Amino acid sequence: MLKYYVKTTDALKRLRTDQDGVVSFEYIIVAVCIIGAVSAVFGVGAGGAIGQSLTAGITAITNAFTAAV
Repeated sequence: MLKYYVKTTDALKRLRTDQDGVVSFEYIIVAVCIIGAVSAVFGVGAGGAIGQSLTAGITAITNAFTAAV
């Protein structure tokens, strides 16, 4: 039983001093901020500016393809 206690204590000490998780968490925060900024600028969902542009582009390609055939 003491062996498992010592192993658990050592693992918790290593986890407390490990800084790799902090860096990846910071990257997650930056990614969320970028996604939020892009969503705020261009709108979200199919009704946003990006969705409308994609729909218009696909429609133009489809019409050009239909006219060519």
